Amino acid sequence: MHPTTAPDAPSPAPLRLGVIGAGGIGAVHAAAAQRAGWQLAAVADPDPARAAALAALHGEGRAFDDPAALLACEDLDAVAIASPNDTHRPLAEAALRRGLSVLLEKPAGLDAAECRRIEAVASTAPGILQIGLVCRSAPVAQVAKSWIDAGRLGRVYHARATLLRRRGIPGLGGWFTQRSRSGGGPLVDLGIHVIDLLLHLLGGPRVLRASGAVSATFGTPIDRYLCTEMWGGPRRDDGLFDVEDHATALLRLEGGVVFAIEVAWAANLPPGAVADGVVLLGDRAGLAFEPLGRTLRIAGEEAGSLVDLEPLLPPGDPTELAWRGQYERFAAAIRGEAGPLATIAECRRVQAVIDAIYRSAEAQREVEVEDPA
Repeated sequence: MHPTTAPDAPSPAPLRLGVIGAGGIGAVHAAAAQRAGWQLAAVADPDPARAAALAALHGEGRAFDDPAALLACEDLDAVAIASPNDTHRPLAEAALRRGLSVLLEKPAGLDAAECRRIEAVASTAPGILQIGLVCRSAPVAQVAKSWIDAGRLGRVYHARATLLRRRGIPGLGGWFTQRSRSGGGPLVDLGIHVIDLLLHLLGGPRVLRASGAVSATFGTPIDRYLCTEMWGGPRRDDGLFDVEDHATALLRLEGGVVFAIEVAWAANLPPGAVADGVVLLGDRAGLAFEPLGRTLRIAGEEAGSLVDLEPLLPPGDPTELAWRGQYERFAAAIRGEAGPLATIAECRRVQAVIDAIYRSAEAQREVEVEDPA
């Protein structure tokens, strides 16, 4: 007799996604979701032509010029909120109250207090809330975390993260550079990723104190900003720039770890002068990588010798793999197979750190991190 095998279980039906915001990041969400097996069912954007173009690019989804109309759709499983930062909290709360699951782009709110308000709504809502801290799902970060969790670095005592652009102020003069709409400059745009990633890699230690400094050197006056290629749309000379374009901070974590961070949208930085990325130093080994890079470098000691190692990473474009992984994890969370990749509580704690850095910069002294838990 030949052995019998059970038939393969049927594949679950694709989850249906609505995307709010059809700009650059909204387009990234739509493409990543489709690669992860989702169906793009609807797009909302104040520009109806842009909404229709993105919906058509990824299928036959409906297009709306009002997010309320998208949220009223009866056949959605989830929404991705990829709109300006000041809309994140009200849209997330509306979607959660509607019973939808939400993938909310970072920052979740303009500050930690807004995150706490979202958290309160999410705690009683039936849907899943996942925050778009995509660097967590990058292959290099996942391999780095496996080394750290296995104790291969020993006691980690110092961490550093650097993300510096020579010229890369996004949407100069628009909402990106207006504090009331964005919440801040590169500290909110870039710093949130690396602060979250370092805390995630270290197992979520509490940040006790912060000493920070910020400056605005290149974004104002707007009409004097010299750049060969604009990020995030054309420059608006009649717009507003009241955020920083450079930020640096020293964070003191429980357990004695010291974490240094420097981020900039613009700097007169000679090529190769500073290597972007993340560094963790332990008493057994240290590691370094770019958050969405292709290489993890480890320096340690083995059998009485100093050694340099480069673990093999999964093949493929690391950015695409990170974004696809984020949507695969979101789907698994909705189906009850896993928790969210990044929770609103974790994002709230990161934004409390950012709030403290801004307070420290204003006071010109070290301050305690105040988390409105």
